[in-house]
Amino acid sequence: VQKFGGTSVRNLECMQQVLQKVRKPLSEGNKVIVVLSAMAGETNRLLALAKQWSPCPDAAELDSLVSTGEQISVALFAMMARDQGLRARSLLGFQIPIVSNDSYGKARIESIDSAKLTAMLDDYDILVVAGFQGVDAHDRITTLGRGGSDTSAVAVAAALDASVCEIYTDVPGVFTTDPNMCPEARKIDRISYDEML
Repeated sequence: VQKFGGTSVRNLECMQQVLQKVRKPLSEGNKVIVVLSAMAGETNRLLALAKQWSPCPDAAELDSLVSTGEQISVALFAMMARDQGLRARSLLGFQIPIVSNDSYGKARIESIDSAKLTAMLDDYDILVVAGFQGVDAHDRITTLGRGGSDTSAVAVAAALDASVCEIYTDVPGVFTTDPNMCPEARKIDRISYDEML
């Protein structure tokens, strides 16, 4: 499992660089699940748009809106990979499904259909999964809150018992707490899937 944040997928050139990172494990005979965030700035743009239309947006409708950023990223990436002859397919949270509770804007993952993902890996070498999103018991799209794509990647890796989960980001690593808010935060060198979740 490889996860790439918004700055890594902000434009075509960046996505081409991501594809080169994805090709490495492919060349070693591995299947790859790529979890993508929305392009840099897209979620903020969508939130601002919602505020223009509604001074107090309905939380479920807001999740439906902001989740489209990841949909754009995964579709574009899958198109690019397929154009290069790779067997790739994009997946949204509800298509897997990544089932969450209905705490819109900060939902928690309850289950992931790992059998469906495993079966899809028989047909595809790359599954491009929209991070940050899930679906609740009422078939409403949910979002997992800021940093939700990291959560998605770790949860998918844990559900599949993946050998590796790589988080590509523009920060130096995982910290004990938010280093922007707590100067005593320490960077963690190694962390298990359960601890990361």
